[in-house]
Amino acid sequence: MLLTIDIGNTNITLGVFQEADLVATWRLSTTPQRMADEYGLNVINLLSLEGIATKQIDAVAICSVVPPLTQVFTELCNRYFNNEPLVVGAGVRTGIKILYDNPRDVGADRIVDAASAFQLYGGPCIIVDCGTATVLDAVSDKAEYLGGAIAPGLRLSAEALFSNTSQLRRVELAAPRTVIGKNTTHALQAGLILGNVDLIEGMVKRFKAELNSNVVKVIGTGGQSPLIAEESDVFDFVNLDLTLIGLRIIYGLNSSGIQKGELQ
Repeated sequence: MLLTIDIGNTNITLGVFQEADLVATWRLSTTPQRMADEYGLNVINLLSLEGIATKQIDAVAICSVVPPLTQVFTELCNRYFNNEPLVVGAGVRTGIKILYDNPRDVGADRIVDAASAFQLYGGPCIIVDCGTATVLDAVSDKAEYLGGAIAPGLRLSAEALFSNTSQLRRVELAAPRTVIGKNTTHALQAGLILGNVDLIEGMVKRFKAELNSNVVKVIGTGGQSPLIAEESDVFDFVNLDLTLIGLRIIYGLNSSGIQKGELQ
């Protein structure tokens, strides 16, 4: 079995694959101060609840945007699974050619998502990751990562308003019935959710114009993508497991050994 681990700024998402089938997924909070043994206990308990023994995990693939936790989870894998994980980064084959000014500046999760989206849906495509940040990425029909755009995500925007104002409060992330809010809660919800919907729709429109293609697939992923999909038809597909599937794909490309050279 392959254990895949996506270490994000807010959440850590884990998935177990039996060949091509994703048989279990879990989410943990991202806490850089936690030790390998603490996370190890969590992971082992989650596996056992699904009837999966640690000895059944014979491979691990990781992508991370939190460097301190990359080492923590590498240590965890060595200790509890007796396995050196494949960590997506320089030297790992991804099937994607990166056309960024400096390829090393691109977050590993963005390349994993690009590899996954291209394999699942083809190109050209636009990936919209609605997480801590709202991240849009463009992939050509030649499996080229072209670049993207980054904006504050829904929860980050909501926390910024709460933390930096005296009278605004935390609100449930649910769309109001009208865009013109009749109270502060509805006004915040309108601005946060419907404003983010318009941001995504507008950016997707601009991306499509620059891609100059009549057929561009738009894939939504990340925890807030279902909320956006309820208010807009901007997504052709919503796939909450896009990154985990991408890790499985990339592991397959590297299963005979990690290739030397730049991330490609």
